[in-house]
Amino acid sequence: VSDENEKTIIEVERNKELAVQSPTYLESLSRVKQEGGESSESVITTNNTKNIAKPKKKKKSQRSILFGATMGAVVACWVFSGNYIFTGLFTLMTILGQLEYYRMVMNAGIYSARRISVVGACSMFITALFAPDLHQLCLPFMTLAAMMWFLMMRQQVTNISEIATTVTGMLYLGYIPSFWVRLRLLGAARGETRLAPLVEPLLNFLGTKASNLPAFIPKSIHLPITTGAIFIFWTWLCIAFSDVGAYFAGRRFGKTKLATLSPAAGATSPNKTVEGLIGGCVVSGLLGLLGAWIQKWPWWYVTGAVHGVLLALLGLIGDLTASMLKRDAGLKDFGDLIPEHGGIMDRVDSFIFTAPYSYFICSLVIPQLKRWSGL
Repeated sequence: VSDENEKTIIEVERNKELAVQSPTYLESLSRVKQEGGESSESVITTNNTKNIAKPKKKKKSQRSILFGATMGAVVACWVFSGNYIFTGLFTLMTILGQLEYYRMVMNAGIYSARRISVVGACSMFITALFAPDLHQLCLPFMTLAAMMWFLMMRQQVTNISEIATTVTGMLYLGYIPSFWVRLRLLGAARGETRLAPLVEPLLNFLGTKASNLPAFIPKSIHLPITTGAIFIFWTWLCIAFSDVGAYFAGRRFGKTKLATLSPAAGATSPNKTVEGLIGGCVVSGLLGLLGAWIQKWPWWYVTGAVHGVLLALLGLIGDLTASMLKRDAGLKDFGDLIPEHGGIMDRVDSFIFTAPYSYFICSLVIPQLKRWSGL
């Protein structure tokens, strides 16, 4: 069979398949040929592609919404599951995130102290749970351990990139997000909220069960619902929906690229727009208002809105930081653990830099404002 005949046979088979998927395809093909216009390949890339791509895109959006709703329910149960489960799952996610991070680093030809970094990051979460007063010492001591390994165990001189990526791994994926655990411990004597009357029977039941636990287990560890847990729930809700608001606002109104505000940020993520940023801040600010009202913050109509906007901005910084790392390594995603959503780090990048800020707000700012307001 000649090349020309083989090409014709392949084209006929493709036309049959496309005709099944799009009833108007053959009609469009014959009309174009009669008019002496484009080849059948052009029809394939115009009429049929449009007819087929839309259902696929709609189906993908439906899967994304279903995935988001499912993950939201799982995360809500996780936040209120108790400090052991909360810390354990966080530690597991940290290990997976570290593996993704160092896979990216190794692809760039950099060989860091990976095992020390993973152990160090896990120790920060465990210390935050059992010895929060010693939590700040983990990073400097694990950095010292890494330097000792570089100097004593290596057969060749270590370069700056290897040291920097090791310390960054422990800081970025260990020390900073471990503040969520410290925040989870705050307020074992749960603060009053406007939803308390609705959940009081459940809380009394949990309190009865908790009182039966051994005395050597601190109450701040086994109580499922704390002031910190409620704060985390509303904070994560703000961060998650700021991404949703930014996506839809950017898609509907986005015209001004983020590069107009920051050339570096625009180069890191070319698709982001100023309108999307504003939409994310508005949605997060509104949810922050609701959360502040429920938690009875002083001047909730101001503090809640400011808190929500700051969360959206810090979440954007986390998103851009992850994009910057991936762009430098030539990667689209950190991993493929979650189909169509990338790896662990692709899902949690917006939640990293918000951890120490949230701990600062819940542990210092809000209590001080309550003292000033007399609440």
